Amino acid sequence: MADKVATFGGSWIFIAIFAVVLVTWVFLNSFILIKLDKSFDPYPYILLNLFLSMLAAIQAPIILMSQNRQASKDRLSAEHDYEVNLKAELEIMALHEKIDLLREKQWGELISIQQEQLRLLSQLIEDLKKNP
Repeated sequence: MADKVATFGGSWIFIAIFAVVLVTWVFLNSFILIKLDKSFDPYPYILLNLFLSMLAAIQAPIILMSQNRQASKDRLSAEHDYEVNLKAELEIMALHEKIDLLREKQWGELISIQQEQLRLLSQLIEDLKKNP
């Protein structure tokens, strides 16, 4: 309910309705004062000020409740984002470890292949020396 009141209270429709009510109030009071020499809320518009104060006194806590609810939603969303980011970071670290292990394995295989090639070259050189 607070969210709906805050949404309506912060809309252009509310501002337009509010402006129309204020202008109508002032116009009616001024018109009655001019025509009948009396009005239901004379010039400083004390009754209007009372209504505006009551509206503000009721509307402010409702808007604060809505903001508190939104802050709570934002906090939960931030916690969820943090958990997702943390999980993604752990997955990336695991992938880095796997890639590092694969790279070490490949280096080991390359070294053994190179050693075999060197052995074969050495054997070929010895065979060429024996049979020129």
